[in-house]
Amino acid sequence: MSGGLFIGLMSGTSADGVDAVLIDSRCDATLLASRHRPMPPALREEVLAFRHAGANELHRQATLGVQLADEYAAAVSALLTEADVVADQVTAIGQHGQTLRHHPVGDTPYTVQIGDPNRLAELTGITVVADFRRRDIAAGGQGAPLVPAFHAAHLATPGVATAVVNIGGIANVTLVSADGAVSGWDTGPGNTLLDAWVSRHQGASFDDGGGWAATGATNRPLLENMLREPYFARALPKSTGPELFNLDWLHAHLAGDEPPADVQRTLLELTAETIAGAITPASPDVVRVCGGGALNTLLMERLTDRLRPAEITTTEAVGVDPCWVEAWAFAWLAERTLAGLPGNVPDVTGASGPRVLGGIYPGRG
Repeated sequence: MSGGLFIGLMSGTSADGVDAVLIDSRCDATLLASRHRPMPPALREEVLAFRHAGANELHRQATLGVQLADEYAAAVSALLTEADVVADQVTAIGQHGQTLRHHPVGDTPYTVQIGDPNRLAELTGITVVADFRRRDIAAGGQGAPLVPAFHAAHLATPGVATAVVNIGGIANVTLVSADGAVSGWDTGPGNTLLDAWVSRHQGASFDDGGGWAATGATNRPLLENMLREPYFARALPKSTGPELFNLDWLHAHLAGDEPPADVQRTLLELTAETIAGAITPASPDVVRVCGGGALNTLLMERLTDRLRPAEITTTEAVGVDPCWVEAWAFAWLAERTLAGLPGNVPDVTGASGPRVLGGIYPGRG
């Protein structure tokens, strides 16, 4: 089964809300509608609490999964109303789910994304495709990043060496060579440390345009200390998450007397440095940026400075709003799953081969 209307749902590591898109995949894929539903503060706090081990986790996880499914269903309902589309017209929902833990290494690798797809299918009446990452891990992969397949299919120009950078909580890069070869990995922190630090010191959910960071100065010893993190030198394939890059990690690198604005500026430089360091050896002709980081003016300026002479733009240059790329990718992955087509790129994740990803949860009727 392929073609038709698909919904993509994404709630990222920041847990600030649910991104929902409605895609018409017939002929050239088209974005019909998009919606962001802010996460209720208490629910967000519970999601973020799972970055550290706590009491009664089994009950809390199960309860949180149901609550998230209710949020996803509300986002779907609002999206359909906005688009004047009824549920029966939608082929499927691709639901990323909320990542609570991502541990793809060791003898017992695992990843956990929640947001009960059974409940979502029941509430919406629409078939749900979910749990995309675990099959790749079962095949020996990292389970992430999964978006490079979509990046290569929709954001790269044939014959043009292209880098696609998704700057969400964690940043990842996709490199598509002129001959079409695809590679990619998580480069490290994108917005997750920036958001956490500005929240603690300014009470804001994010640093709008990098404005607060711009008032600070880069602390070179701090930056060099953070760049010694072993993850940055780890061999590919690799993926990471806020289990590693969180405020505890940051505080372990601080002397304690740094001006907060200087720390913010240095965190922005850390994001720019690790992204540029991943891309520069490939010498791409163009770099397309998406995710919330694409809206950070100062971060975009720093990436442009680091990546010259490549052409640096957001994905808007190829007709895809940078805010909706990840949600769109999971709508695309749902379509791949229903068509029996693989959704991973083994050269990216390290899986032993291409795999059809996710489980299918039929809608009512």
